[in-house]
Amino acid sequence: MSKVFIIGKNSFVGINFEKFSKYHDVERISLINHRPDEISYHGYNVVLHVAAIVHQDKSIPDREYFRVNRDLCLEVAKNAKKAGVGQFVFMSTIKVYGDEGASREILNEISPCIPVDAYGKSKYEAELGLKELEDEHFKVAILRTPLVYGEGVKANMLKMIKLVERVPVLPFGKIRNRRSMTYVENLVGYLDKIIEKQASGVFIAKDEKPLSTTELVSYIAKGLSHNIKLISLPKPILYIIRKLFPGTTSRLFDSLEFDNTFTKKKLNFNPSYTAEEGISKMVKFYKNNKLS
Repeated sequence: MSKVFIIGKNSFVGINFEKFSKYHDVERISLINHRPDEISYHGYNVVLHVAAIVHQDKSIPDREYFRVNRDLCLEVAKNAKKAGVGQFVFMSTIKVYGDEGASREILNEISPCIPVDAYGKSKYEAELGLKELEDEHFKVAILRTPLVYGEGVKANMLKMIKLVERVPVLPFGKIRNRRSMTYVENLVGYLDKIIEKQASGVFIAKDEKPLSTTELVSYIAKGLSHNIKLISLPKPILYIIRKLFPGTTSRLFDSLEFDNTFTKKKLNFNPSYTAEEGISKMVKFYKNNKLS
């Protein structure tokens, strides 16, 4: 059984991997408290690198994204390879494909990568550097994923849960977009298969079916046992909102869909949970921890 070393001690994915993975010999370490040259990889078969500055934040200089997401990652990988680690699994992002609002096609593992911000560029440059390190003794697996949600989620998904909980009428009715997402236990399932098969290459992790924003909000409301009314925005108002808040509007009203047929075939894996099941478990966790 593989021994897995997670780089990124407090990351959402790292914590949930240790919780749900079939691999129980797992250790997590932080790059905040340890320099890459201070880390010992002795006895580990697999390094799972999840440490990163995520999303684009204007308060963070671009150079910091490249220092953390690219340079530190490649330094870790070089040291792990030198120490005899056989597999390096890198958590990447769909932001390597570019501006999510610009694409109307269904993307896959070989779609062109044209990142536009420091977050996407730094992740993609890390991917390229890792591929150069790969050889027959050091396998590199790159896992790209759309929005990951689940127990203990933060950021935009947590904001959506709280919004649905507090506001009885929301303007998310009859939205017919299609957005791929990834329940965290499904993500761990993909990671387990990559490790089990000692797989290398580029993979995409996602739930089986995409969701519309209307479906997402409805599933959250169901998990919260809240009655909620969803209304549709008139097109002129939606047009104004798009002009004022293009990024937020795109995430709520536009599609972003992926096809990971290659990933599922190569790994011989299908996700265990539907999106509705994943959202139900996420909301149940939120309710339980709110009351505790």
